[in-house]
Amino acid sequence: MIDKPAGCTSHDVVARCRRAFRSKRVGHAGTLDPAVTGVLVVAVGRVTRLVRYLGLHAKAYVGEIALGVSTSTLDAAGEETGRVDMSAVTLDQVRGAATGLTGTIRQVPPMVSAVRVGGKRLHELARAGIEVERAARPVTVHRFEILEAVEPGIFRVEVDCSSGTYVRSLAADLGEALGGLAHLKSLRRTAVGPFVESEAVDISEVEERGLEVLLPAADAVRGMAAVTLSDGQAADVRQGKRLAAEQVGAAESAGPWAAFTEAGDLVAVCRNDDGRFQPEVVLAG
Repeated sequence: MIDKPAGCTSHDVVARCRRAFRSKRVGHAGTLDPAVTGVLVVAVGRVTRLVRYLGLHAKAYVGEIALGVSTSTLDAAGEETGRVDMSAVTLDQVRGAATGLTGTIRQVPPMVSAVRVGGKRLHELARAGIEVERAARPVTVHRFEILEAVEPGIFRVEVDCSSGTYVRSLAADLGEALGGLAHLKSLRRTAVGPFVESEAVDISEVEERGLEVLLPAADAVRGMAAVTLSDGQAADVRQGKRLAAEQVGAAESAGPWAAFTEAGDLVAVCRNDDGRFQPEVVLAG
């Protein structure tokens, strides 16, 4: 886990990790914009195959939202596109509007996002001066708490949300719900599912210590339902064979399930496909 600094992209962090780990197989789960700091989960080697699951975790953020000004990027990096006087808006009103943006909502991805439309990422189109129609998508905001006004018109917030939620869009929606404008002033990611900022290391420490900073492969499936396989079952799963879900104790849900050996080694991530325990990603050979 990397504590991403401001001013670099997630791809920059990955490039530096590749050099530090001396491996081309480095990936990350959940892009962070250059101005955003905080938890970036990085996978190395065979564990990069688990990024698809890591990216599904809910995210937690702390940041600041500024009322009264809209920008082209919905955050402080963009050009000002509008300004209204919202000095009369109270803390209670902001909290009430945030409550209305909690739960399952529909959100339009911003043009500066990494979402693909017609094979192109939106931020690539935005850099070319092209704006396209984007369909609203359902996202879940588990918590949108307005903590305090740090100065007039600027509110410190905490957000817990599903993967795919854009906090900058949430900031703009908050301004609209209050009858005005708003943008995201600053943002820090504090958690990706069970991975929290207290565990994250600075990229300079990664470059200094290299592989010493890596967590065990089994940490990549933190929080995932797990089963323990016998030696024979583990051998079958390694070969891609299906087992009976009931036989391995995985009958109650589709999964994904983390499958371990009796010695505690991660073998694979599997799904219960209509009663059949099917390997999706096999890690141990």
